[in-house]
Amino acid sequence: MQAVEPAVLERGCFLVDVTVSASNDIEIVIEKEEGSVDWDDCAAIDAFVHARFDQDVEDYALTVSSAGLDRPFKVEKQFRKAVGTKVDVKFKGGRRLAALLTAVGEGTVTLRYTALEAVEGKKKKEKVDHEDTFSLEEINSVTPFIEFDK
Repeated sequence: MQAVEPAVLERGCFLVDVTVSASNDIEIVIEKEEGSVDWDDCAAIDAFVHARFDQDVEDYALTVSSAGLDRPFKVEKQFRKAVGTKVDVKFKGGRRLAALLTAVGEGTVTLRYTALEAVEGKKKKEKVDHEDTFSLEEINSVTPFIEFDK
């Protein structure tokens, strides 16, 4: 599906994922370099694909969508775009962390977060600030942190 990349780039977007099911259902997932993917972006890429592949001959179903807030980051550009924002991180082993994504390196992310910890000489746990770098190998998923107003 690299043939679709010029249309994606032309819209100021980048390709996150392309999947093709056994029944020829094609899903193209895109993200915007800046701002958010809108309906016009998806429609333009849909039109681009339909203009190049005859649906009667190929018999496929096509969905073009944005990466969305609930989908884990898949490509480095998504991580880079999220620097400076709060993310929800699920680690291998079950640990979960809401943190500020402060940097992205070669296969790593740096997170700033506050944790309640036992402090020597204190009876109550106290908030301790951390900024740690984690390998992506340690992480199951990273998604945008969604916070609802109370």
